[in-house]
Amino acid sequence: MSNIMIDGISGDILKQYIEKIEKLEQEKKEIIAQIKDIYAGAKSDGLKQETMRQIIKIRKMKKEDIYEQETLFEIYKKALGMDSDVS
Repeated sequence: MSNIMIDGISGDILKQYIEKIEKLEQEKKEIIAQIKDIYAGAKSDGLKQETMRQIIKIRKMKKEDIYEQETLFEIYKKALGMDSDVS
């Protein structure tokens, strides 16, 4: 393949990057499909997908961010009269 240069851009190099991105996009689609399958399996076992997504989100967070979020959540609930200690 001949390397065509247009405005200082190598056609071969550009093509390599484009092909790498296309390959990764395809892999991403496959991974998304696998994740959907896992959630479907969890749902069939009686697990709640939304709760699992929240847990995954929390597990990615720093401990201090989790603490801050949980603290604010409780403050907001109390401000709205949703205190969990009330029977």
